[in-house]
Amino acid sequence: MNVCLRPLTVLFMACLLAACASKQGGSIGELPSAPDASIEQMLEEANDSDPEEANALRLSAADLAYQQQDFMRSSSILQQVPLQSLQPAQQVYAQTLQAELALHRNKPKSALNDLNHPSFQYLAQLPVKQQVRSSLVRAEALQADNQTLAAARERVFIAPLLSGDTASSNHEMIWELVASLPNDQLQAGNDADLSGWLALAQISRSASSLEQQQAAIDDWRNKNPQHPAALKLPKPLTEIKALASQSPNKVGLLLPQQGQLASVAEALRNGFMAAYYQTLASGASAPEIILYDSSQLTSMDQFYQQAKLDGIDLVVGPLEKPLVRQLNAQSQLPITTLALNYSDTTEPGPPQLFQFGLSAEDEAREVARRAWADGMRRAVALVPRGEWGDRTLAAFQQSWLAEGGSLIAAEHVEQPVELAQQIASLFQLRDSEARAKRLKSLLGVDIASQPARRQDIDFIFLAATPQQAQQIKPTLAFQYAGDVPVYATSHLLGGSINQPQPADLNGILFCETPWLLNTSAPLQQQVIAQWPQAAGSMGRLFAMGNDAYLLTSYLAQLKALPDSNTQGLSGLLSLSPTQRVVRQLPWAEFRDGFVQPL
Repeated sequence: MNVCLRPLTVLFMACLLAACASKQGGSIGELPSAPDASIEQMLEEANDSDPEEANALRLSAADLAYQQQDFMRSSSILQQVPLQSLQPAQQVYAQTLQAELALHRNKPKSALNDLNHPSFQYLAQLPVKQQVRSSLVRAEALQADNQTLAAARERVFIAPLLSGDTASSNHEMIWELVASLPNDQLQAGNDADLSGWLALAQISRSASSLEQQQAAIDDWRNKNPQHPAALKLPKPLTEIKALASQSPNKVGLLLPQQGQLASVAEALRNGFMAAYYQTLASGASAPEIILYDSSQLTSMDQFYQQAKLDGIDLVVGPLEKPLVRQLNAQSQLPITTLALNYSDTTEPGPPQLFQFGLSAEDEAREVARRAWADGMRRAVALVPRGEWGDRTLAAFQQSWLAEGGSLIAAEHVEQPVELAQQIASLFQLRDSEARAKRLKSLLGVDIASQPARRQDIDFIFLAATPQQAQQIKPTLAFQYAGDVPVYATSHLLGGSINQPQPADLNGILFCETPWLLNTSAPLQQQVIAQWPQAAGSMGRLFAMGNDAYLLTSYLAQLKALPDSNTQGLSGLLSLSPTQRVVRQLPWAEFRDGFVQPL
């Protein structure tokens, strides 16, 4: 059998020699040149070849297994190749394949580590096909590792080398990446193409209506006629002109002016009207706004009758959850409605109903996304006892398991006196203490021992009030778990974000609205000067009200383009298949007694 396969080696070496002859000096070697053979043939031939031939054959076999989506076999073959004995070109080839396999295992940090091998300093000397492959893998790894700007930069860098479907896909992905960046990262740099993309994202985001957005895009194209995005607008931007005709002319803002929710409604109304007046001040067209008092309603049917008589073509509200439940149970609504709360069910409502709110479930899902991107895989959860804690835990668990993570245990906290026992139970400290006692009893002598916690926990998901969080972090340290990372929702933040925070919170990572984290924004400074409550928890409601106005223009776009989003003051906004507005949030950390954005 081996004799029959010898011509394969001759062919393979001929390819290598021909390539070397075309390379001056051949100092970095050549990429493997896969012959027309099966994996089995290449591996068998490698067994009868000298080390240099064998390495090249095994690299080709590992790559063929990867292309055939036999990832375990590809990894197994690749492990047989001694990386350090390869020339730089083959090291680039091997490390790129290793990174692709790491991405398949959802390990972007490992992939980036593979792509940082010293051999990549020679990447520009390799054939374009390898440059493209390595750069696109790097871009995917950066994106999976939550390094969005770096991923966009990598794709902009490689774009001139692409063609056909790959070029089109990369073009759209650049826009998707820059469109999801927070405002403080949309700053021009030294790269003209990337700066153009960032400027396009910035001007399209700053518009308060689709008409204004279209005008800003047209102006940008006139000033940058040779930019790749001007030559070919990303798909979401090409749809704006058609969608602009769907913007409402009259909006009914339906909020309670009396009762328990009056202060919440006031914050929402302030944010909504601030955005409205800002639009008018910019010279852009804005819909007419009519205010309605939902606390005076006897039935939603009666309200819709009045709204239709008033010419309303979009309702923003109601806020009250019972009214949202009523709407969600209907098969049809007479007017498109953006409710400012969520119904309890996950079942989709009528096609005219959209739902938007500051739900803890959104933040729980954000924790799952961020923790997974950070390489966490095994979690425990601490949530308050009660319906709110149950909903938050359920949302986290669903998203975390969907990512591929494992939820080892969960505790519902309520009484401070129970907290130490609950955390000890989570980390199995009592088992450790019991083992020490049994050993002491068996030996009959005192022994020096320290309880040891279980080591299979990567992080803690925490949803808690400020008072609970300030008790939990020190208790973790007392129970030998102070080194376990804690990822939390925003509910543990008390007071203004600029105020000193309790030292007991140091080290906790948490997600928060852009409004509260971007304290230097001129709009925020102006609003807080007139309404100081906007610097604290009421600021989240102000941001939500502002985004509710933003959505009056953008709902049609988010629905027509499922992968699109728009940056708001309460988060990066997109639409779920059930027409719920989903918020993606930035992150911060309690550090040295203050909140530090990440």
